[in-house]
Amino acid sequence: MSDVKHSDPDCLFCKIIAGKIPSKKVYEDEDIYAFHDIHPWAPVHFLLIPKMHIPSMAQLGTEHAALMGRMMTLAPRLALQEGCRPYPAGGFRIFCNTGADGVQEVHHLHVHVVGGPRPWLKG
Repeated sequence: MSDVKHSDPDCLFCKIIAGKIPSKKVYEDEDIYAFHDIHPWAPVHFLLIPKMHIPSMAQLGTEHAALMGRMMTLAPRLALQEGCRPYPAGGFRIFCNTGADGVQEVHHLHVHVVGGPRPWLKG
């Protein structure tokens, strides 16, 4: 895809991957970087991003299937590591905003993993 590139020097998340902007790292390997959201919506809220600059889900091709599969299978392990309770009593939510109508703010593919205790459900 023409919008996919190794890195974009103007991209916030590419700068985080490069260490030019600090982040609270959750996980890193050769293809994936995970870090805590700076404005968490829940006790556990981190982002999984590919190190390759892919602007959004809309730019994914079949060549990205293995990468996305790894991200999705990594999410449950990291969710537990970061404090989510195990399934079925616990759990987490995964979502990915895509494009303007999908409320995507940073145009580098990222998957939110959100979970943890929900105190408003008590009593």
